[in-house]
Amino acid sequence: MVTEILEFNEKFVQDKKYQSYVTDKYPDKKVAILTCMDTRLVELLPKALNLRNGDAKIIKNAGAVLTQPFGSAMRSILIAIHEMDVQEVLVIGHHGCGMTNLNTDEMIKKFLSNGISQEVLVTLENSGIKMERFLKGFETAEEGVMHSVDMIRRHPLVPSHIPVHGFIMDPTTGRLELIHEGYADRGIKQVQAKNYPAVPFD
Repeated sequence: MVTEILEFNEKFVQDKKYQSYVTDKYPDKKVAILTCMDTRLVELLPKALNLRNGDAKIIKNAGAVLTQPFGSAMRSILIAIHEMDVQEVLVIGHHGCGMTNLNTDEMIKKFLSNGISQEVLVTLENSGIKMERFLKGFETAEEGVMHSVDMIRRHPLVPSHIPVHGFIMDPTTGRLELIHEGYADRGIKQVQAKNYPAVPFD
C-alpha cells in the first residue's frame, strides 16, 4: 500500500495536479465541520455541501462525538475559531454510524484477539481509564450530534457569538437534515430545524 501511494504521489506532483487545489490555511467560508471518519463521507460530504479545497476546516473522528471538553478534537475547533477566523461550527453525524450502540464488550474481545494482553487492559483500568466510558457509543446518530453540539456551545473557550449547528447526513445520498440550528442560541434569526435534547455522556 505504501509503495502504491508513493508511486501515485510522485506522478501527482510531477504532473502538477496539485495546482487546482492550491489555497491557504484560512477557510474561505469561515466554517469548521466536526464529522465522522466514515469512509462513505470522504468525498460525499464535501460534494454534498458544495465545499472546495480551502473552504472549511474539517475535523474527523469516530461518530463526530466529542468525548471530553479538552480533547484533541475540541482543541482543533478552538484553534479554528481563534486562529483561523472560523465564524460557525457544524456537527454532522450520519445514519448507520458504527458508533451507534457500540458494544464495549465486543470491542474488548477484539483488542484481545488482536494481540493486546489482558494485563494491559487491567493496567489501564487500574490507571483510571474505564473502557466502558472510553469506548461508549450512542443510541442514535441524533443523540451523538446533540452531545457534541452541546459540548461546543457550552465550552468556556467558545465565544458566545459562534453558532453551533447539528446535522444528520444520509451516507448514500448526501442529504442533510438540520436537527439543531445555532442561530437561536446566539440571538440570530432562526431557521426551521428539528430540535433534539442534548444527552450528556458520563
